[in-house]
Amino acid sequence: MTAISPDILRQVKRIELRTRGLVNSQFVGEYHSVFKGQGMEFSEVREYQPGDEVRTIDWNVSARMRRLFVKRYVEERELTVLLIVDCSGSSRFGTGERDKQSMAAELAAVLALTATRNNDRVGLILCSDQPEHIVPPRKGRRHALRLVRDVLAWPTSAKPTNLATSLDYAARVLPHHSIVFVISDFVTPSIDRQLRMLSQRHDLVAVVLDDPGERTLPNLGVSRLVDAESGRLVEIDTSDAGVRERYVSAIDGERATRKQLLRRLAIDEVVVRTEDGWAEPLLRFFNTREIRGRRLRRR
Repeated sequence: MTAISPDILRQVKRIELRTRGLVNSQFVGEYHSVFKGQGMEFSEVREYQPGDEVRTIDWNVSARMRRLFVKRYVEERELTVLLIVDCSGSSRFGTGERDKQSMAAELAAVLALTATRNNDRVGLILCSDQPEHIVPPRKGRRHALRLVRDVLAWPTSAKPTNLATSLDYAARVLPHHSIVFVISDFVTPSIDRQLRMLSQRHDLVAVVLDDPGERTLPNLGVSRLVDAESGRLVEIDTSDAGVRERYVSAIDGERATRKQLLRRLAIDEVVVRTEDGWAEPLLRFFNTREIRGRRLRRR
């Protein structure tokens, strides 16, 4: 990678400031209960101390002893988190304040900073039709911000999206059970086999980037459109209602097929819209996972 421009460094700082509050106040606890909770063993019950999480209170013991007690757990081991981020030509697409690459950088920031606050290692794969840039998993805030910098600074590839090679690579290099976030628009050739193989051993989460300009075709008359990845020029009449209907039908079909695939493989899908931001979808994901985990533990 070439020298990092001052503008990129300013963007990294802005993203850190923008994400820090939610990371510290909400995401650290949610992440801990969803992911760290899977690798924890009960240790003992002790009396409640200021600062203990309410969720750890043992209400049965507290009722018997007439004062609050909490459950203590011992973490079996630290976790490895891998971020696979799409940097193909379509990642530069955006019709609002943020394109998909900027949104991916913010997502990388909140996930990496949350993981490092939980003393976990975080790594990165930037990819197009193959892995373009690989950062091995490490700990620490400086390392997390380095990942954000790399996502922002890495030049968008003119190559098409093909997540298959990067998913295969991740399956080969991850030595033990890890958490893998795939951040992409998922406009890619078939990845059924790669998703199935990776999800059998790792906790795989699909973070789908979505922009309003991709959902519908505006009525702009005869227009020339350029494919961001192939460079192919297409001329279409967007004033034709039939053309717009076929476009929406094709987009809806692609999304339905993706949702069906992820549901069949039991892979969580988090849809992040560039106009709405990442906070609400991520919090909803963590809450859903926590509720599901509690139900499984009761069984």
